[in-house]
Amino acid sequence: MDEPVRVLLADDHPVYRDGLAALLGSLDGVEVVGTAADGVEAVDGARELQPDVVVMDVQMPRLDGIEATRAITADSPHIGVVVLTMAEEDQTLFAAMRAGARGYLLKGASQGEIVRAITAVAQGEAIFGPAIARRVAEFFAAAPAATPGSAFPQLTSREHEILALVAAGRSNAQIASELYLSPKTVRNNVSNIFTKLHVADRAEAIIRARDAGLGR
Repeated sequence: MDEPVRVLLADDHPVYRDGLAALLGSLDGVEVVGTAADGVEAVDGARELQPDVVVMDVQMPRLDGIEATRAITADSPHIGVVVLTMAEEDQTLFAAMRAGARGYLLKGASQGEIVRAITAVAQGEAIFGPAIARRVAEFFAAAPAATPGSAFPQLTSREHEILALVAAGRSNAQIASELYLSPKTVRNNVSNIFTKLHVADRAEAIIRARDAGLGR
């Protein structure tokens, strides 16, 4: 690419943000056009500056990186988002993918990996760090744990149980209380259900489940 890749950095840790900005700004082929300290600034900055790529942290105040990614990709689909985070959990990875991120790297990634991801995403590709790519492959290759007679054989028996309660209109807090699970466990299971059913939100999951006879 003849023109440098224009990058907006969003991270609430000033030392990391400024360090990465200085690092990327010193490289040929990359121009840091702005920085953001939270998700709201990231969305506003992306709209105003129209960068080629936003490098996005996940855990940020006011608006987290997942919601900021969703807002940016909805508003400006041509802007590529690379999530750069400490979060290794599958639900964070798949939430970022569902929100429209085209790259996902852990903060231990090398300078070369970050630059490769930014360049690839600017050219319209999707890229994940080696460990993340392996997990994505394993997720889709894993044999589903079938529930006998289930309309959704890709779900585990626990996920099927939770989906039935979601379809019955229960909140996460009510499900946690009913099944004696922690709220976080319920949240994680609900997120996995959304991913496996390829639905965007709770309302869509309820429609799918009720069409299959659950929650009536």
